[in-house]
Amino acid sequence: MKFSHYLLMLSIFTLTACKTTQTAIVEVKPKLDITQMQGGMWVPSELEGMNEMEMQYLGSKLSATDIYDTDNPSLKDAIVQFNGGCTAEIISDKGLILTNHHCGFGAIQSHSSVENDYLANGFWSKDLASELKNPGMVVTFIVSMDNVTDLVMANTDGLKGGELEKMMQKNRETIIKNRQLDPFQEVKVKAFSKGNIFYLIVSEDYKDIRLVGAPPSSIGKFGADTDNWMWPRHSGDFSLFRIYADKNNNPAEYSEDNVPYKPKHFLPISLDGVETGDFTLVFGFPGRTDEYLPAIAIDQIVNKLNPDKIAIREASLAIMDKYMRQDDEIKIQYASKFARIANYWKKWIGESQGLTKSNAVEKKRSLEKEFQQLVTEKGLTDYTDILSSFDALYNEYGEVAQVRDYWIEVVYRNVELLNLTFQLYQLEQTLARKGKADFLQHRDGLVTKLEGFYKNYNADVDKEIFAKLMYMYDAKYATTKISEESRVKQWQKRAHEVYTNSKLTNYDSLKSILTGDAEVVLKELNADPAYKIGKEFSNKFFTEINPKYYAVKEKLDVVQKKYIKALQEVFPSKKYFPDANSTLRITYGQVKGYAPKDGMQYLPVSNIDGIIEKYVPGDYEFDVSQKLQDLYASKEYGSYADNGKLPVNFIGTNHTTGGNSGSPVLDAYGNLIGLNFDRVWEGTMSDYNYDATICRNIMVDARYILFIIDKYAGATHLIDEMKLVHPKN
Repeated sequence: MKFSHYLLMLSIFTLTACKTTQTAIVEVKPKLDITQMQGGMWVPSELEGMNEMEMQYLGSKLSATDIYDTDNPSLKDAIVQFNGGCTAEIISDKGLILTNHHCGFGAIQSHSSVENDYLANGFWSKDLASELKNPGMVVTFIVSMDNVTDLVMANTDGLKGGELEKMMQKNRETIIKNRQLDPFQEVKVKAFSKGNIFYLIVSEDYKDIRLVGAPPSSIGKFGADTDNWMWPRHSGDFSLFRIYADKNNNPAEYSEDNVPYKPKHFLPISLDGVETGDFTLVFGFPGRTDEYLPAIAIDQIVNKLNPDKIAIREASLAIMDKYMRQDDEIKIQYASKFARIANYWKKWIGESQGLTKSNAVEKKRSLEKEFQQLVTEKGLTDYTDILSSFDALYNEYGEVAQVRDYWIEVVYRNVELLNLTFQLYQLEQTLARKGKADFLQHRDGLVTKLEGFYKNYNADVDKEIFAKLMYMYDAKYATTKISEESRVKQWQKRAHEVYTNSKLTNYDSLKSILTGDAEVVLKELNADPAYKIGKEFSNKFFTEINPKYYAVKEKLDVVQKKYIKALQEVFPSKKYFPDANSTLRITYGQVKGYAPKDGMQYLPVSNIDGIIEKYVPGDYEFDVSQKLQDLYASKEYGSYADNGKLPVNFIGTNHTTGGNSGSPVLDAYGNLIGLNFDRVWEGTMSDYNYDATICRNIMVDARYILFIIDKYAGATHLIDEMKLVHPKN
């Protein structure tokens, strides 16, 4: 343990001062910056020492082995990756799992019909027999995570480039081969910290997962797009599923003979609620972060890359919004697309504002200045050229990344007709690379798939988006010099010609083009005006844009890997955690409000009063069911209220990102107190620069979840199988 860590340990405990006549107990309050203890996504198998002490200083009563243990049941045994993209947790001894409503949305939607609209009305199984199966759904348990860096790097001294990679791959294969597994277990060696660290991860997939319960969307998605990334929130973003296993409690495909899974550990649920300063632990599978990027990279994100993406999506959203307000059918067709495009549009705005407000670029420049000075002083010649290499490579990267982002946003994300041509371009490539049999199979699958695409497609909306975004693309990258007015008219005319003459703007004519043998199909496609434009874009992407992008990115990855290693050597007393990579992590913090702007202070807890205040009858975002209104009017909150108020959501300083959706929020004793589902707008920059003064994760209060299950849905049989506790009493 480093000397600085000993100082922290000593400061945590009270000191005793003795005199000759009496003994006085003097509590010494250490002058420690608590914000420096928060942030980071830590590997649960390596918590002993500094992380354990920090958690306890923040209020935790848990040991490292309470959280992660392979020999005895621990918290990690109650945490699963949900269907590859979210997190869920086990909350009963019968395999009942809790995750977000938006994580289970696809399953809920798949079971819905006009007669049984579970999205609109909710779904609550009455017993095990009425729980609904979900083919293809998987939850993944982590059995163990072992650091195998030394084994991966064995016999690599002096090797570089391809020879180094070849030996490392050989070592990884040997490690996997030598790991003893049960028949239903899987193993992989996963790279962390850009390839500086490696872990051997053993996992188990359970494939019989059944829908148990979900509130209506008016609760599960309350606030929808308007409240997305915002605080205060009032969303009941949760759903319930159950894991089933074979008679031996092992993973199995769906079978009527399967039984509810018996977990090694499940999470008790606390009824005591939260207050400012309470310890919070979030356990889950965060997707991706880049906390160790250099200043020049962050500067490009704020001033070059995000502004372009924001502008493109803003233009697209404005056109959609105009048509959706004029036509109810279009409103239905484009509601999901609008929400999808608006999601990251809004996130990028908050991310840029947060990075600017937190002075992220200047902080990194200051760190880099100190880094360069220490490298020189310590004679670390291997690291002297890192920052200059970053500058040279990012100057090149900024240009190619900007072009690539523009292409993705215009062609792939926002103009639906161009996205369609991209899919058809891939069909043409199938013929060139794999032959007629694969082409025909690909073609038939595409025809089936695109039927759903056209049900929610309006050519008039898409034509206007095409004209606007192609004008923006052309204005940025065209070599021809014409006036803005002329360029606008040029693309309006071009859009009219393309959408009038293309056979790709409706399903029937698309099917007619794709009918026949490969040569006929390709002849028809290549004569279509929309496909001509799309094919030109796709060729450019694969022959110019993408190769240039990855050529620079591969060089940057090499320097970034070296930089992370150098930071730990140059600043050994600083804290380092591996960037998120969809593996199991913990993050700890406290319940805490924040000040987003001067003169404005956000409280850390919202309650049901805010739902009624936001209520807009009939509105798809802010409607409130009559039953919830009645429960509010009668104050029938049961044991879930706090001083007469029913808590709904709360915020904390936990460091989260995509993939943490559905993560459990645990108290100081390891009891469930909430369900993670979002971040505040100003704190979305935490993927690059976590700052405990700004960054907040948003959680559903466990008591609101219980209230909805119990008082709203009347599903008391589900409450009965949970373990409810009062740890503060």
